Amino acid sequence: MVAGQEVAFPFTLTGEARGSWYFEGSFPVRVEDGDGDSLVEHSARAQGEWMTEDFVPFAAILSPSVAIPSGEAILVIEKANASGLPEHADAIRIPIRISGDTMTVKAYFIDQGQDPQRLDCSRVDAVSRTVPRSVSAARVALEMLLAGPTASEKQAGFITVINPGVTVTSLSIQDGVAHVTFSKELQKNVGGSCLVTTVRSQIEQTLRQFPSVTSVRISVEGYADDEILQP
Repeated sequence: MVAGQEVAFPFTLTGEARGSWYFEGSFPVRVEDGDGDSLVEHSARAQGEWMTEDFVPFAAILSPSVAIPSGEAILVIEKANASGLPEHADAIRIPIRISGDTMTVKAYFIDQGQDPQRLDCSRVDAVSRTVPRSVSAARVALEMLLAGPTASEKQAGFITVINPGVTVTSLSIQDGVAHVTFSKELQKNVGGSCLVTTVRSQIEQTLRQFPSVTSVRISVEGYADDEILQP
């Protein structure tokens, strides 16, 4: 990320920060408007062992639930400060520009009010998001999915069973088949046939909203095909 860069939401922020910036493997990131009001907030999560003084890679998906007006803004990368003491606070502020022109796509989560007993593990429910237009609509929808429900969606009963910190490594669509590779975080602590079914359903339904996708093949970095999302 460089000063003045134009961005379209949702976007994946990656970089490196010293281990001292993390608390429990994460630190806050947000985008502010010219008045200092927060437009979107999320947590950057460590992509490796963070209990070190060395630099540790991080990733964060910034995905607003409503369209954000185009114009000047500030990306704030903030040091985690569990103590709340001013002497431990620090932040990097980068001027950016938000691009305009919007589109609507869907991400699929679990509406707990629709099936509280989880009798149908494949059931997922759509939420719509208005975001700046992108030629990579399918990837945008996936990144919204990985960002998880917004605060208001959580209050309405929506949850996700996809692990935090998952990122899309690659996505291609050929002859109706979407080939998507995720980072290794997707596979962590995912066990049991119902949980696996729900994770797959969230991903597949999010991609199959697009007419160009009739089926989905999921891969995970570092895992063989026969190890991926097994119950």
